[in-house]
Amino acid sequence: MRASQLHYENGKGYDVIDFISDYGLNFNTGNVVKYLSRAGKKPGNAELQDLRKALDYLTREIEIKEAANESLLRDL
Repeated sequence: MRASQLHYENGKGYDVIDFISDYGLNFNTGNVVKYLSRAGKKPGNAELQDLRKALDYLTREIEIKEAANESLLRDL
């Protein structure tokens, strides 16, 4: 499917949402890919904003994984 917004266009006919779906990424990791792929493609200072958003979603995912691992260790 083609991107509906220019900042998602990659010129390959393969949209970032297809990549996210094909790899079965969850909400947080999918958003990391989304924001990294569009960083620097919007006017203004949006690149830094998109990088911060990607970092926020990555941090959230790491925290979820760490909490799950701690829970597993407590249950042993």
